[in-house]
Amino acid sequence: MAGDPQVETAIARRFFGTDGVRGVVGEDLTVELVETLARAATLWSSSGRVFIGRDTRASGVELEEAFARGVVEAGGVAVLGGVLPTPAVALLALDLGVVITASHNPPQYNGVKFFDHHGRKLPDAVELEIEALMDAKTSGGGVIDRVEVATDSYLEHILERFGSDLSGLKLAVDCANGAYSNIAPEAFSRLGAEVIAIADEPDGVNINDGCGATDLSLLSRTVVENGCDFGVAFDGDGDRMLAVTSAGEPVDGDQILAILTLHLGVELVAVTKMTNLGFHNLMCEHGIRVLTTDVGDRYVLEALWREQGLLGGEQSGHIIYLKDHVTGDGLAAALLLCSALGGRTLAEAAAVMPRYAQVKRNLQIEGKLPRSAMVEAERLNAKLDGRARVLVRPSGTEPVVRLLAEAATPDEAEDLCGRIESLVRRELGQSS
Repeated sequence: MAGDPQVETAIARRFFGTDGVRGVVGEDLTVELVETLARAATLWSSSGRVFIGRDTRASGVELEEAFARGVVEAGGVAVLGGVLPTPAVALLALDLGVVITASHNPPQYNGVKFFDHHGRKLPDAVELEIEALMDAKTSGGGVIDRVEVATDSYLEHILERFGSDLSGLKLAVDCANGAYSNIAPEAFSRLGAEVIAIADEPDGVNINDGCGATDLSLLSRTVVENGCDFGVAFDGDGDRMLAVTSAGEPVDGDQILAILTLHLGVELVAVTKMTNLGFHNLMCEHGIRVLTTDVGDRYVLEALWREQGLLGGEQSGHIIYLKDHVTGDGLAAALLLCSALGGRTLAEAAAVMPRYAQVKRNLQIEGKLPRSAMVEAERLNAKLDGRARVLVRPSGTEPVVRLLAEAATPDEAEDLCGRIESLVRRELGQSS
């Protein structure tokens, strides 16, 4: 929106998107770019210590090496932790924490996520400062170190602070062939659950492929076929978590957040523009203040820090609880969900939040989204007067415009989505 500092900064940045730097390996994301980013980020950190983890993508090894070289060239210390979920790197960050990952994206993508020494994602202004250092000269002199205990340290932290007795629970766990493959099943087993682990054999090219939080079909089948109480799915780097009921029905991040909000007794919760109207209605009924941010878990995090809140999340499965943590964590969220059920089935717990029907579509786009498209969405929302809504936003990671229509019934939502799609296509100069 005009005058929105987040939008203006995002336009100004050359390489950073919604969550770090990301792209197709060898095209948008090259070894040279990663090495350059490493040099610049290390200089920004005053040539400090950089803790580096990665997910299970085949390209991760080469890109990890490139990032470590860049740290050394800038006189820093590169501490390699190997395959680790993103939240583990946030917890273990030194002067910087870095994850070589493309999160929920397909295997051909990779990227770099950054955390400061507090384990917080870098704000837009800092990303601009790093980009400004990408051509700076460096003098070398750094070193590379490796640690072998990072996974154990992370797992103990999560079990101690978020675990509960899960005896008698039969649970399917979809690891997305990602960073949680050797961690999440063990965590649930150690707490007493009977675990059926799936998508837990990463081969470098199967991360997020027909599995995980971006595709719940495998988890749904597994839960139903094995008579599980419910199932949880993570994305490739472990910062997202979604669930399915014993009947295989999906439970999204809004519903999970609603369950946790009421269970944890917080007075404030942070969400994004994508959050279901049903969530807002439920929070209003309980007198809970809701902060609404731009899409992206780091904006949710920034709102929580600013307002001294503890709980927030996104419909996509980013669940953030800042008591004993610094960022969103899929495993911590799943364990909190287990303890929040209190003897109820997941379906019973999720029913606390009646959901409005949502229809989503993506439109391919070249260049920037015209301001006129946003104006058309605002006009339509003014006519809807809170009974329903539409949302138009450019993706922060792909060349698409994301459309959302939300209404009391599926038919109304479908009709609304068609209307806003036609309006946006008109502004983009595209045929319907």
